Amino acid sequence: MTRRFEGRVAIVTGAGCVGPGWGNGRAIAVRLAEEGAQVWAVDRDAARLDETLAHAGDTRAAIHPWACDVTDSAALAAMVAACQAALGRIDVLVNNVGGSAPGGPVEMDEAVWHSQVDLNLKSVFLGCKHVLPVMMAQGRGAIVNLASTSGQRWTGSAQVAYAATKAGVIQLSRVVAVQHAAQGIRVNTVVPGQLHTPMVEARLAGQRAGGDAAALLAQRQKRIPLGFMGDGRDTAAAVAYLASDDARFVTGTEIVVDGGMTARCD
Repeated sequence: MTRRFEGRVAIVTGAGCVGPGWGNGRAIAVRLAEEGAQVWAVDRDAARLDETLAHAGDTRAAIHPWACDVTDSAALAAMVAACQAALGRIDVLVNNVGGSAPGGPVEMDEAVWHSQVDLNLKSVFLGCKHVLPVMMAQGRGAIVNLASTSGQRWTGSAQVAYAATKAGVIQLSRVVAVQHAAQGIRVNTVVPGQLHTPMVEARLAGQRAGGDAAALLAQRQKRIPLGFMGDGRDTAAAVAYLASDDARFVTGTEIVVDGGMTARCD
């Protein structure tokens, strides 16, 4: 394992997980810590952060848990201030919070639409809003936002709010990247596909397969040309690249982590 983040501080939101295993946020927090970062690990559920620490092994001392609802601007501002006060700087921000709700415009309740906008898009906006001034003062920084292949194409079910907000994350990242490039700040997006994360068993199987997680996993895997499903560790590898100096000339773009699914025409 390289030490690309030695001496650097990273905020990772959604660093807990809905079940055992490697969700995106948990894997990202542990991967950055393994590569030398001090990680400010954020989740609204403190118990989930405890589970992430348990997964971190020898690197758990480098992960600093903080419970926070990142759709709450005041709470997020306080979180950023606490991180800076404790660790002195913020070099990397990973906006990872998100989740899907089923339905198209007819069947989706307006309240669900608004909650999806808050969870998937407002959280990214607020993360950038409160961390960018710190990075601007430092004269450098890297932001990596998490979108979804659902923001690029139909991926098997109607989830109109999730699709729209994840498409919004991609374009928000591009705009912020161009706006702040001259200040030494890079902004990119990782676009995960249909991974096998704990979300499958905890939520998606009930929404889409009558609770049959095995059937849902088989259905999803059929869409993947590589023939197997990745997990949060694959997302974490892409995030680590984009957040590191290896990507010093990369900004305003996306890495798709989906085993070739979106390259298919069917």
